[in-house]
Amino acid sequence: MTTVLFPGTFDPIHYGHINIAKRAADLFDEVILAVYAREQDNILFSPEERIALVVESFKNIGNISVTGYTGLTVKFAKKVGAQSIVRGLRVFSDFEYEFRMALANNRLQPDIDVIALITSEEHTFLSSTTVREIAALGGDVSSMVPPHVEAALKKRFNILGNDQDIVPLTSLRD
Repeated sequence: MTTVLFPGTFDPIHYGHINIAKRAADLFDEVILAVYAREQDNILFSPEERIALVVESFKNIGNISVTGYTGLTVKFAKKVGAQSIVRGLRVFSDFEYEFRMALANNRLQPDIDVIALITSEEHTFLSSTTVREIAALGGDVSSMVPPHVEAALKKRFNILGNDQDIVPLTSLRD
C-alpha cells in the first residue's frame, strides 16, 4: 500500500489544493492531508478551524484522511508511514522553492521522496494569500474555494472588520 503525505497550512484550502489532493488520491492508495497546526502570525484560521475546513472538503473521498501536525514535515511523513510527500506546482517560482525544500528534506530523510504535481491550468493563479486578500476586501471567492470555505471567510472578516491586520492588503486594494 502506497501512502503519501500532502502537507500545507491550508489557510484556507482552495480549489488548487483540492485538485492536487484528488489527483494524488487517484494515483496512490492513501493520501494524508497534513495541516500544519502550529500557531503562527498572519494565519487567519486556527489549526482546528483549518482542519475542519479540510475535512469537510474531502468528506466523500475514502482514501483521503486529514490530520494536524507540527515539526519537520519529513519526520511526520516517516511517523505516519508515508513513502512520499506530494507538493503542487503552479508557477516557475514554486519549482525553485519546492526543489530546494525537496533537497533539504532528502538530506534529513533520504527514504522519503517528494512528488510534484503540476496544477491544472485553471488553478495556476490560486494561492491562499490571494484568496484571503480578495475575501478581506469583500470580493467574490466563490470560484476559488468550496461554499463552506467561502462562508467561513465571510464570517471571519465580518468579525474582524476593516481594521484587521492579519491579511496585509498590498496588491489588490489599489
